Amino acid sequence: MFAFAHAAGADWRQCMQACLPRLGRPGAGLGFAYFTDALVDDAPRILDALRAGTGVDDWIGTVGTGVLATGIEYQAEPALVAMVAEVNDYAVFSGRAPIKRPAHWAVVHADPAEADVAGLVADMAAKVSTGYLVGGLSSSRSRTVQLANEVLSGGLSGAAFGEAVSVATRLTQGCVPISPRLRVTEAEDNIIATLDGRPALEVLQEVLAGRRLDLLVGLPVPRSDTGDYTARNLLGADPKTGLIAIGDTVETGAELFFCKRDSEAARQDLGRIAGELRAQAPGPRGALYFSCVARGEHMFGDRGAELRVVGETLGDVPLVGFFCNGEISSDRLYGYTGVLTVFP
Repeated sequence: MFAFAHAAGADWRQCMQACLPRLGRPGAGLGFAYFTDALVDDAPRILDALRAGTGVDDWIGTVGTGVLATGIEYQAEPALVAMVAEVNDYAVFSGRAPIKRPAHWAVVHADPAEADVAGLVADMAAKVSTGYLVGGLSSSRSRTVQLANEVLSGGLSGAAFGEAVSVATRLTQGCVPISPRLRVTEAEDNIIATLDGRPALEVLQEVLAGRRLDLLVGLPVPRSDTGDYTARNLLGADPKTGLIAIGDTVETGAELFFCKRDSEAARQDLGRIAGELRAQAPGPRGALYFSCVARGEHMFGDRGAELRVVGETLGDVPLVGFFCNGEISSDRLYGYTGVLTVFP
């Protein structure tokens, strides 16, 4: 089965001393390791200690402002979560070690400082036969690093898997629509002038109706048969011109809607996807969960509540992950979402 461990401590050594006995010495497989940004400067020592202590050579992972494990999340303290997956049809990749074999799907970690990280994700998806990626962008209050058999920064890294390694995965949203779909009738880059032929700010004010909401903009995913969308920030508005700015480019003719963050809707949707995964892959051996930095205790009310929702349905399956600065699902970059993946 999948060996996993998690711990917080005064420093990386204490975290490692608590984790290694639980991981045991599998000697083979693929290791996943996520650590809080309090330990970012210790990443080389963490990688060396995991290799020496477990006998597992291949490790991927990254840093997060918080990290996740079965039923628990760690924030604002030195913490480490690790799991060794009992798989063998994979290849670790990075900018220094590109994929050289056919790949079916991939786990991807990315540097949020890249100029066109969404484009890199789409390019990577084109290199795997299913076009399907899961993962997230590193998050940190200082600098970011990734693990891909070495400590590195920039670009993408992770592991690409062959057809012998099957998974089931779902995306969960943290928002609810508060407007119908609206047609962008005039826009340039991320600036929207008109919606349904009316000044964009006028439409927005009509939707708000004087309410103060944690407002976002939903961009429907083309050709999605599940109503999938990406949520982007509303960056600003100009009362003089009636323009609004959002956190993504948008073309004239596209559709969008306004939405708000909603904790109860997020809880229900997370429970829904966990139920779908349990039905698709009963008795999973292990799981990965990548959640937005705006979720966790900020959305679910208390620390660990988000993971308890998963555990209520999946049980005590070995699970690790981190809080991301953007989540990767399929061939695109999301925000305010969670990506749950299980190994049957």
